[in-house]
Amino acid sequence: MKAIFTTGGKQYYVSEGDVIYVEKLDVKEGETVTFDEVLFVDGVAGNPTVKGAKVECLAEKHGKNKKIIVFKYRPKKKYRKKQGHRQPYTKLVVKKITK
Repeated sequence: MKAIFTTGGKQYYVSEGDVIYVEKLDVKEGETVTFDEVLFVDGVAGNPTVKGAKVECLAEKHGKNKKIIVFKYRPKKKYRKKQGHRQPYTKLVVKKITK
């Protein structure tokens, strides 16, 4: 069974057993998270969501992605700004998809 659901302003296409990394969620490691904003389940598209459909996931761990460098400058103006950023994430394992 496959589904598309939304979290953190992004859409994820998953099936049971998949491992995905999403924007950090406010849950503890080992807890179950249920998403009810399901846009698509097994060939059934919602308008905008499928009523009664849910995706249950296990929050496996929290962490941070690799550092990215944000560098801004203005030519001929002696303006340079270097900044780093590490985006926090939550690793989820999809356990069950229901219609």
